[in-house]
Amino acid sequence: MKVILRKDFEGLGIIGDVVVVKDGYARNYLIPRNIAYRATTSSLRALEEEKKQHSRQELKLLKDAEKLAAEIEKVSLTIPMKVGEDDKLFGSVTSQMIADALAEKGFTIDKRHIELEEPIRTLGIFEIPVKIHSKTAAKAKVWVVRE
Repeated sequence: MKVILRKDFEGLGIIGDVVVVKDGYARNYLIPRNIAYRATTSSLRALEEEKKQHSRQELKLLKDAEKLAAEIEKVSLTIPMKVGEDDKLFGSVTSQMIADALAEKGFTIDKRHIELEEPIRTLGIFEIPVKIHSKTAAKAKVWVVRE
């Protein structure tokens, strides 16, 4: 059966692609979950309108994400930690702690969007990438200081 994808679907294609799948897969999975339409002339016209709406919505989300990224770039976060000998931290600074510090400044960022390669274990100034949108990321400046 030929179907037209309404959403990007891993393994099949992106929005607007016409793909051939087995009848049962289309009837029982793709169509009920609004992932695809049957490929007819009327559904092609409906899909074109959906594409236009989707692109407008995606553009708006991208602009909002860029504004948020610019605001996050301006913010400096200070995280006080207990320190032992040789300026080594007791514990480490995690993405959750950075997300909490951002929340105190008024930004609601999920800790999974903070891309720490490994937890911070020393004092200093760090630039931590924060993924806001699939195409937009910001660098948050984090100061780890002595408590």
